[in-house]
Amino acid sequence: MAQATPPQEVIPLWPANAIPNELASARSTTITEKTTTDGGILRISDVLTPTLTVYPAKAKSAGMPAGAAVMICPGGGYSILAAEHEGSDIARWFADRGVTAFVLKYRLPDPRLQQTPHEVPLSDAMQGMRIIRQLAAKYSINPDRIGVMGFSAGGHLAATLSTHYDKGAKADQMAKPNFSILMYPVITFGDKAHAGSRTKLLGTLATDPTWVDYYSNEKQVSANTPPTFLVHSMNDKTVPVENSINYYLACLQQKVIAEMHLYPTGGHGFALRTKSGESVANWPTALEGWMKQLVMGN
Repeated sequence: MAQATPPQEVIPLWPANAIPNELASARSTTITEKTTTDGGILRISDVLTPTLTVYPAKAKSAGMPAGAAVMICPGGGYSILAAEHEGSDIARWFADRGVTAFVLKYRLPDPRLQQTPHEVPLSDAMQGMRIIRQLAAKYSINPDRIGVMGFSAGGHLAATLSTHYDKGAKADQMAKPNFSILMYPVITFGDKAHAGSRTKLLGTLATDPTWVDYYSNEKQVSANTPPTFLVHSMNDKTVPVENSINYYLACLQQKVIAEMHLYPTGGHGFALRTKSGESVANWPTALEGWMKQLVMGN
C-alpha cells in the first residue's frame, strides 16, 4: 500500500502579532486570503500571513552542489502569486535534484493593509532569507549556498533583494542571497517597464522619479550584487527582453558573475511548462550547469 505524501512544512515569517508594516486595522477587515485557479494557473491573493513552504532536498543527484538551497518568489504582477507553476512545481524540481527549496508566500502591496505598501515584499523576502540561514543546520544547508529565484514580478523582488539587501536602515548581510536566478524578470520601472508591476508596487509613488530609479534594479547593481543567472524569451510580450539584457549589462559593468540565456520563442510565464521543440525547454539543464560550475565551485 502506497504511503501518503506528508504535508509540506510551512514556516510563518513573522509572529502573528508583530508583522511589520501592518495597519492595526488589517486583521479586523473582511479581507481574507483567496486561492483560485484560472486558465491552469493557481493564484493566491490578499496575503495576510507571509510564509515559507519547505521542500527538503532528496538524495543528491550528480552535478548539483551539496547543501544548496533556493528561496523561490512566484510572479503575478505584485497583484497575485502564481504559486504552483512558479512556486511548488519549481520547488519539487529542485528537491528532486538535491537542492532544498523554500517557496516564499510574500505579502502583496495593499494600502488597505499596510502603512507603506512598497516596502512590504522586500521586507518579507529579507526575512525569508534570514530564516533560511537560521535554520540551515536543520535542513543540512550550507549557509553560503543559499540563493533566490524569481519569476516575472517575483523576479523583480528577487533582483530587489539582490541589490537592496545592503541599503538603508534595514540593511542586513544575513539577508543577502549567495546567487540569483531571474526568470523573465521585471527589472526596470523606467523605459521597458511592466507598467502593472510598477503601479501595483509603488501606487501613488509610481510617477516619482526618485522611487522609479530606486526600484529600477539595473541602476542598483553594484560589485556586491550576487552572481546571477537570467532567462528570457525574445518574444515576451509582457515583460520586454531588455529587462534581462540591461541587468546583465549592469552586472558586466560591475564585474558581477552573470550568465544570460535568451531564447527566440517561449513568451512569458512558461516556467517548466515549455512547448516541445522550443529551445527554451533547455533552460533547466543550463541552470544545473551554472549552479555547479560558476556559483558553487564544484
